[in-house]
Amino acid sequence: MKNNWKFTEVWIDPSHSPPYVLLLLCDSEDNCQIYDPAQGYKVVFSTNNYDEAKLYLLEDEFESVEGRVLAAEL
Repeated sequence: MKNNWKFTEVWIDPSHSPPYVLLLLCDSEDNCQIYDPAQGYKVVFSTNNYDEAKLYLLEDEFESVEGRVLAAEL
C-alpha cells in the first residue's frame, strides 16, 4: 500500500497476555492491509474491501480498540 492511507485501526486478541496486536490500514478507495507488528510489520492480509478485512479479524476473535487514527490528524 502506498503512503496514502486514510485511517488506521488497532485490533487486539485479548486472550493473550499481553494482548496480540494487529494494525488495519485503509486508503480512500477502501484498499486495506492488515499488518503484524510482531512480525516486522509484515502484511498478513490484503483486500480492497473494508468489511472483508474486518471479517478476517473478527473470525480470528480480534476486537477493535475504540477509535480510529485519521491521516488528517497527524
